[in-house]
Amino acid sequence: MLERLKAIQRQYEELRGRLELPETYSDPALYARVEREARELQPVAEAFAAYERAAADMDAARELMGDPEMRELAQEEFQSARAERERLEREIRILLLPKDPNDQKNVIMEIRGGVGGEEGMLFASDLFRMYSMYAEAKGWKIDVANISETELGGIKEISFVVEGAGAWSRLKYEAGGHRVQRVPVTESGGRIHTSAATVAVLPEAEEVDFRLDPNDLKIDTYRSSGAGGQHVNKTESAIRITHLPTGLVVECQDERSQYKNKDRAMQILRSKLYEQELAKQNAAVAAERKSQIGSGDRSERVRTYNFPQNRVTDHRLTGDSKNFNIDRIINGDLDELIDALITADQAEKLANSSE
Repeated sequence: MLERLKAIQRQYEELRGRLELPETYSDPALYARVEREARELQPVAEAFAAYERAAADMDAARELMGDPEMRELAQEEFQSARAERERLEREIRILLLPKDPNDQKNVIMEIRGGVGGEEGMLFASDLFRMYSMYAEAKGWKIDVANISETELGGIKEISFVVEGAGAWSRLKYEAGGHRVQRVPVTESGGRIHTSAATVAVLPEAEEVDFRLDPNDLKIDTYRSSGAGGQHVNKTESAIRITHLPTGLVVECQDERSQYKNKDRAMQILRSKLYEQELAKQNAAVAAERKSQIGSGDRSERVRTYNFPQNRVTDHRLTGDSKNFNIDRIINGDLDELIDALITADQAEKLANSSE
């Protein structure tokens, strides 16, 4: 690892030097490329420089330990420098882990009410509200593509796009089965019921990621459905696209324009097919993984929301770190939970890389 870090540091310094050359800063495209490459290497190069400084401080403190008058102070400095070096080593190992190429992409999410009838659909609505509040706090934009609601305000199913920097890097951990335990509003006897909803999370695929053959598509138009009133579209602007080779069907009716609905439906279909292709490529690796984090299997129960006990439990975490305050989570304060999942994911990857 040491030789790899030295090579990264040399490459970083070389790139920084190239940014000062006239042939680089006189060419905007070249300058942008070199600057981007340098920026990608900067965290590792700076952490390694700090690691070397801590190692040098340890050596200097070790030399001073031979002086009786300086021994106590030198031992304190040595311990402090060693702790810093160990911290930086852990940080560097995480920085060197392979990056998820989708981390900066937008996200397509789908929520469906599961077992529990109307209560499961009301819980699906609560999950959509939770993600909407989290997106707002992050400065992300939510664009609903398709929604099917119940008379009581529940959601049978909803598809929406979350647009914003780093959306996939954090929301990818939400995929799976979400279970709720509470007294439903439809329960007159005060009994606690268990219901569920499923969440699917897809990285938004661009056309360069997955190209669609028009001959593989069947495109139908129909009139948007809704509760009535001024928001119901009177024209056939809703779009249904069927991918004939796989049988995948995507519907979009939220936009007022048929063209916008078609673009959004194509975007979602492309992302679903892109995910399928990635799943095929990663099947062998995924079978060997011990952790469920980020696998996106909708059948997994990833989290339980227990209202009587005011607790959210994420089943991919262990010990005291797996429980969170339900009021904060259900109101969109997800950072603490997602940070814990990222830390656990990194720890697993570090363990696998050392095997």
